[in-house]
Amino acid sequence: MSSAAPSPQVPIERAALGIALRIAAMACMACLSAMVKWCGGRGIPVFEIIFFRNAVAFLPLGLYIWRTTGFSVLKTHRPLGHLTRSTIGLTGMVCGFSAVQHLPLTDATAFQFASPLFMTALSAAVLHEPVGRHRWGAVLVGFLGVLIMVRPQPGHMNLTGVSLALGGAVGAAGAMVAIRQIADTEKGATIVFYFTLGGTVLGLVGSLVHWVTPDAQTLGLLVLAGLVGGVGQLLLTQALVVAPIGVVAPFDYTQLVWATGLGFLIWGELPRPATIAGAVVVAASGAYILHREIRRFRARD
Repeated sequence: MSSAAPSPQVPIERAALGIALRIAAMACMACLSAMVKWCGGRGIPVFEIIFFRNAVAFLPLGLYIWRTTGFSVLKTHRPLGHLTRSTIGLTGMVCGFSAVQHLPLTDATAFQFASPLFMTALSAAVLHEPVGRHRWGAVLVGFLGVLIMVRPQPGHMNLTGVSLALGGAVGAAGAMVAIRQIADTEKGATIVFYFTLGGTVLGLVGSLVHWVTPDAQTLGLLVLAGLVGGVGQLLLTQALVVAPIGVVAPFDYTQLVWATGLGFLIWGELPRPATIAGAVVVAASGAYILHREIRRFRARD
């Protein structure tokens, strides 16, 4: 796809570095999902996992802010905007973390690729952005891919897992729309900090209702999940600093490769042909939406 190729205005070294950072970020996110699934299998409640994921992530995040922007970046005039973004994003995180407990890791990851489809629809409904017939067509084709993955047949559909996975995708899409509403005044580090703070508070409050004391191995994985999740978030951000989104975003789909490998190595999971086929359709639709979005953005310049 042409948008994945380095732009003539982007030095090849920066494009290569941005792609490498994005692939590394996807590896981190796949590892995070695997650790969430493993800890959930050891009886750790989802809110407790969310608490560790966000509280520990303050270590790499704080170091990044200290070394780059400085802590003055935490000043904000959009507290309600951050609250809205965090509420939507954390709802998606709860659904996504719960989904990996009910679905194979590859399936749960594949459903995340539906986010660009939901984001297109939400952008039209919430931001009143014009969405042409090409992007609407890509959305419809993408949802056909989702149906392929879901297999809506009696006895073949994991209703709970699929509902949670799609809820996670909708939450991620809604969070991106909310970010676009405040990105004109708020820096990326500011948005990530307040989202992480909100996740820590939510996880702590939820854990007060049901806390399971982890054993040493599980505690180590919970801490590692926080570090990996925080580093992955920073790598996602840094990839966009180094290279344009049109260069790096198509490599988000490498997360499915990492998830498939981890699912097989840890749980012996093999992806269903329907999952792979549907994921390809959804990924192609998302990539086309990205392509049209970039063309529309360039046309405005």
